[in-house]
Amino acid sequence: MLSWNQLLGEPELEIRLLRKGHDERAAAELHCADCGRVPLTGEQVFEFDDGSVCVLCRSKHRDSPRAISPVRHVEHGISVRRTTLPRAA
Repeated sequence: MLSWNQLLGEPELEIRLLRKGHDERAAAELHCADCGRVPLTGEQVFEFDDGSVCVLCRSKHRDSPRAISPVRHVEHGISVRRTTLPRAA
């Protein structure tokens, strides 16, 4: 059976993997429905019926948002926190 290196070559394989990872991450990121900007961590995002809107585009919408939520860090929900402190010896 042929390996990836024999089929594509190392540089082509590297480029394909980078593109695949970038495309998957870009699809998962939160984007502003108006300007397309990715809000920064800690910035508030306003959720309307037609999508999420950043702070800069909030003034374009006259109605009140359904929800207001902060943008979480990428590792939110997957990082592990220590629940107890280690005891001194």
